[in-house]
Amino acid sequence: MRAMTMRAMTVVPGVAGSAAVTEVEGPVGTGGVLVAGVAVGICGTDVEIAAGEYGTAPPGDQRLVIGHESVGRVLHAPAGSHLSEGDLVVGIVRRPDPVPCAACAADAWDMCRNGLYTERGIKDLHGFGAEQWRIESDFAVAVPASLGELAVLVEPASVVAKAWAHIEHISARGPAAPRTALVTGAGPIGLLATLLGVQRGLEVHVLDRVEDGPKPGLVADLGAEYHTGSVNDLDPADIVLECTGAPSVVLDVIQRNSHAGITCLTGVSSGGRTVELDIGATNRRMVLENDVVFGSVNANRLHYEAAAVALGAADPAWLARLITRRVPLDSWVEGLARRSDDVKVVVELSPTG
Repeated sequence: MRAMTMRAMTVVPGVAGSAAVTEVEGPVGTGGVLVAGVAVGICGTDVEIAAGEYGTAPPGDQRLVIGHESVGRVLHAPAGSHLSEGDLVVGIVRRPDPVPCAACAADAWDMCRNGLYTERGIKDLHGFGAEQWRIESDFAVAVPASLGELAVLVEPASVVAKAWAHIEHISARGPAAPRTALVTGAGPIGLLATLLGVQRGLEVHVLDRVEDGPKPGLVADLGAEYHTGSVNDLDPADIVLECTGAPSVVLDVIQRNSHAGITCLTGVSSGGRTVELDIGATNRRMVLENDVVFGSVNANRLHYEAAAVALGAADPAWLARLITRRVPLDSWVEGLARRSDDVKVVVELSPTG
């Protein structure tokens, strides 16, 4: 019997310029839940994989199906699972390592201790950028049908849901609740971090270098304040979420926050750049002010579920404005090229999106 083939978004990891639409044997992936792909978002990780900077295909495969910001509709689910035909679902990206480490054994694969995890569309597993994909029911998150295609934002929102969860855990160390937050970077992660900060009742300020386009309005319509310029131009904030990965900005936010401040680094730096740092003075200030600086990446199921709740409580018209460009599957490579007015680019996997 001839294997079923379908179109997918693929690259040859490590080879720049290899991104293409290819026919693959499908459905893509493994697991008892069969899903019709609705859309995937393109983020900086996808751009870097397509540029050949990293990414690994499954053993034995030359090409990797990418796409980790997913949304799809269930075509079939095993009896007894928490899913039914027609459910809207988002796929969890990371899988626990095979050892497993203590974190992965506790379903906290986002905190893997030995780095042997795998990730769909990134590391050793095909992603969700295909017309149909399979997934294990434990790694499929049902989301409100009302979100529709906007559920493609759940994965990036899960990243900031985790960051906020850890910030709140650290905040519990002292009696004074934080009042102000600074988000550096108004890309999708920064804007979603702002949304979750506003939902928590904080006074949120957003710093970005862009002076026009959709970003200032998106921030203002959340009730937050948009700034350009330097971190040093702003009052110190109780909480900082650094979402750019720019070394100079990372240094600025570490050196300038409130006493007992919490700085969460979510932006991944590219490396190769150096900045001058007086580590002694920085250490002295952090110790004397009880500051905390920590990094956060990825998410586990609890964070995906929290993200779905947060998006469900948001203004759908505001969420829709985050998706500034849609491209069809046949033209998905065009979505890798950044435009000045892009916030989130989405690839529509089905004719109806």
